[in-house]
Amino acid sequence: MAIIRQNYTLTYDGATQGFPSFYSYFADWMIGMNNFFYTFNGGNIYRHNTNEIRNQYYNVNYPSTLSSVFNQEPLENKIFKTINLEGDDAWGVVMTSDQQDTGFITQSFFEEKEGSFYGYVRNAGTVPASISQYALRSLNGLATSTNITVVGAATTIDFATTINIGNIISVGDMVYFGNPSPSLLGQVTAVNKNLPAGVNQIVVNNTIGGAVTAPSITEYILYIKNAVAESHGILGHYAEFKLTNSNTVKVELFAVESEAMKSFP
Repeated sequence: MAIIRQNYTLTYDGATQGFPSFYSYFADWMIGMNNFFYTFNGGNIYRHNTNEIRNQYYNVNYPSTLSSVFNQEPLENKIFKTINLEGDDAWGVVMTSDQQDTGFITQSFFEEKEGSFYGYVRNAGTVPASISQYALRSLNGLATSTNITVVGAATTIDFATTINIGNIISVGDMVYFGNPSPSLLGQVTAVNKNLPAGVNQIVVNNTIGGAVTAPSITEYILYIKNAVAESHGILGHYAEFKLTNSNTVKVELFAVESEAMKSFP
């Protein structure tokens, strides 16, 4: 069995009497002299706190990371919907909880509002969806199909004209069938609705990994919304978060907030 070793440099803070930070650089030797901090690496000497390029050690760039937890009212199950960063730059966010481990916000998803950076928590999920995603109410019922036709990579699913699918399902959603163990049918590529002409159908791409062919023309159809387009948040009694920033200039972060709502089963 291979052993993976990860080296870090720890810093000690006399005020807190602890080791609050881990650094990615790993020095061969360290010394303080004339109010400067010097380290040696690969036979070269480096003076710290003088390089204007942030997140760089020994000419190698590293991301800055910060990890913490939201744990207010730990006995209540909550949905963590947003992240609000009080600072001057957006960070990438990964969130996990005791219920889910797929929450995220990329830096490009943040919007600057009133001097803060605000973003909705996405939920990446898996394709096909796991059983835990069904239990977390990510899977939504649509209706029973009246006909299913497969032509190459396209599967067309027809519904009765009394079913209003136009405002429910959209392109990019993942379609499942069957109950109580849903199977992946494909990803929606078109929603065709012309009720006077008797057209009420969706078309899915059946070449998505994990997709199977429906055994019957009358199957109960379900769907999961596109995880990036929809912001379901992350469910849990608490939420751990990890922030990442790779900026090479100085950035400041003062506080991290999350908007959470109680989950009612």
